[in-house]
Order: sequence, then C-alpha cells, then structure tokens
Amino acid sequence: MNIARHSLSCYHSARHFLKKYTLSRFHHFSTSAMASFKHKNAKRIEGLDKNVWVAFTSVAADPSIVNLGQGLPDLPPPSYVKEGLAKAASVDRLNQYTRGFGHPTLVKALSEVYGRVYGRQIDPFKEVLVTVGGYGSLFSIMQGLVEEGDEVIIIEPFFDCYEPMVRMAGAKPVFIPLRLKAEGGATISSADFVLDPDELASKFNSRTKGIIINTPNNPIGKIFTKEELQVIADLCIKHDTLCFSDEVYEWLVYSGHKHVKIATLPGMWERTVTIGSAGKTFSVTGWKLGWSIGPEHLIKHLQTVHQNSLYTCPTPLQEAVAQGFLHNFSLMDDPECYFYSLPRELQGKRDRMAKFLQAAGMRPVLPEGGYFMIVDVSGLKKDLSDMEGVEPYDYKFVKWMIKEKKLAAIPITAFCGAESTKQFEKYIRLCFIKNDSTLDAAEAILKDWNKDLSV
Repeated sequence: MNIARHSLSCYHSARHFLKKYTLSRFHHFSTSAMASFKHKNAKRIEGLDKNVWVAFTSVAADPSIVNLGQGLPDLPPPSYVKEGLAKAASVDRLNQYTRGFGHPTLVKALSEVYGRVYGRQIDPFKEVLVTVGGYGSLFSIMQGLVEEGDEVIIIEPFFDCYEPMVRMAGAKPVFIPLRLKAEGGATISSADFVLDPDELASKFNSRTKGIIINTPNNPIGKIFTKEELQVIADLCIKHDTLCFSDEVYEWLVYSGHKHVKIATLPGMWERTVTIGSAGKTFSVTGWKLGWSIGPEHLIKHLQTVHQNSLYTCPTPLQEAVAQGFLHNFSLMDDPECYFYSLPRELQGKRDRMAKFLQAAGMRPVLPEGGYFMIVDVSGLKKDLSDMEGVEPYDYKFVKWMIKEKKLAAIPITAFCGAESTKQFEKYIRLCFIKNDSTLDAAEAILKDWNKDLSV
C-alpha cells in the first residue's frame, strides 16, 4: 500500500514538473516569437513587396484559363539548343563550376555575334558579364554603378522591376511617359507613342546618374528610331549621364523596322551598358541566362557585384546557349537564321491577334517588336464600378476577365508610376508567342464575348 501511495505521489510530482516545464518553455518560445516581430524589413525594400507577376500568374494558374498574360512562350525552342543542353550535361566537367563572369565558350560566342552587330571588337573577358537573366544584369548595374541619392530616368511604361531596383540602390526613379501622338484610327502602331524632347530634357540634372531605355519596349513593343535614340544620346553626353539599355527583345523586330543599339551612336559606347537575354533570344525563359555588354571601365563594377552575390551561372546552360549562338553566327547572312525566322513566325501571330481583338471591339496597338501587344479596352464600356477596392481600371478589368471570361492578361499600370495611371489604365497587355491552339482558344472566347455584347 505504501509502495502504491509512493508511486502515485511520484507520478503527480513528475506530472507537475512536466506541466511547469512545458509552460515555462512555451513562455520562453512565446517571448522569443514576440521579440522576433521587432525585426522589420530593411528600409531599402520598404513598399516593394507587391508584384504583378505574383498577383496574376497565380490567378491564371487554373488550366481552364487561357493565359495570354505572362511572357511565357509555349512554342518549342530550337532543337539544337535543347540537344546542346543534353550534350553539355553528359560531359562531366561541364557539370561543375565555370568561370564566374561567364563560361569561356559563351562569352567568346557573345563577343563574336555582338562584335559583328556593334561593328567593333568586344573583349569577351573584360567587356561581357553573364548573369542570371536580364534581371541579374540590371541588378548588377544598379548595385555597381548607382549611388544613394542619385536619380535614374525611367521611360513609361517600363518593365516593372526597373523602379524597385532603382529604389533598392537608394536612388530616386524619375519617370517620363511615352505619349500617344494622335487618338484617331481603328488601330495604332507602337511607333505612335513618343517622348516629348523638351519634357525629356527637363528630367536631366546634376543628380542624374543614368537613364534606362528598353527597345523594343515591353509592354508597348516600340522600337526607338535612330533619331529618337540620338536625342537621348545627346542629353546623356551633355549631362555626362550613363545609359542602361535593355535590349532583350533585340532580335524580335518585324518587317519594315530596324533595331538600332544606342551604344553604336557616337560617344555612347563608353557610357552604355546593354542588357541581353538567352530566354528571349532562344525562347528558353526558364533557363534564366542574360548578359551585360559594355566598356571595361563599367563592366568591371558589375563583375564586382556579381562575384559577391551570385558568383556564377549554371555551366551546362551556358554551354548550350553558346552553341546556339555559334550555330546562328554562321547563318547571320541567311534568312533561315533563328534571329530572323522567329520574328517572321511571330509576325503572323501578331497580325492574327490584332485582327481578332479589333473584331471584339478592342483597339490594339500594333507592336514593331517584341512579343507583347497592348490593347485599349475602353471601347467595350465595361462598367466595373461595383468591384471592391481602389485599384486602377485595368487591374479590375483583368481580374474580371480572368474570372468571367477565363482569359488572362496583365494590367498596363503595373508598368507605370502613379502619375501616369490615368493615361494608361485603359490598356491591358497580351502575349502572342503562343501555339496556334492557344490563340484559337483566345479567339473563341472573344467571339463568344462579342456575341454577348451584341445581344
């Protein structure tokens, strides 16, 4: 009996101890968790948490939705590029680290192709940096060349990462919009969107470190003419300003138009860093390989950022892209070169999309380059005032269209500063680097939509 009583007493003592210990530990962890809330985000990312791709690509992930939003090709890449990757992966040494600033085979191939394009010799090891996509190139530019308190001019509409990257560098983005020359006509060309030279000149001052240009432009598809680029170049030289030229869509140029690199204009090579992309060149966006090309005195600072952040890019991918460039370098005088054959294929898709958008009562802006088309939806007169929130009209329209019509797009005001919202909120962006079956599905939706409007 005494033994049983003693055992029961020990049990209660142990239970009391465990309960007290557990509560003590819970209090300790609870206090630690509360303390962790004191650690807020760094100021350099304050207000940069919202992202249009996070918001809309997740919404459009439903397989029943026809996704013309994200710039995601569903056309296959060239077979020799895919085969090049398989072959590279089968070579043991190509599965290990390569040169941090760019795989030797790739930077040499880039120097050959772009040496011809620029009309100058490019040092593959001092004037080229291979990065994780165009994003990585722009990040290295901002961190390596832009100081806190500097100003960087951004032309609207712009690819959405420009503004946050400028802000993360501690600099101030200064916006200037492309303005539509005239409102008349059933269709508009991206060439109808222009900069006001006087307005542009007013944006330059002693604090201006650089200007970001994007040609062909995403989302409009505008290709800046040599004359337009010369205006920008003259201002850069006058104010001793750098130029960061995003030319990832450089090969996607449609008939009747010509892509000019601003770095080839007099006095601009020494102050320009040009961004390129394997994803856009060979339709392999998932590979995330890009590059910066420019003078050694600028590229060396980007290399410093790269070596202390990402350090290197995947070796097999670089080898495969290099072989893709070498294959096409030998064909650059041949119309069957992929640099020329892809835009020929896409031009038919562009024209088809413009036609069925117009038939649905929308007003397309025909792009000179790239694989996006913006479209004015104001003619549909869709009243969305009952939708919750204070978002711009284009955000509401795209959300409504995804939900009700199962067709996904991207709102254009995601590519603008707040002051230009009213100018651009009647536009949405659609992607046409799609299989015919995808375009068939989109056209069918719009035809049914048009029937609903006519009833």
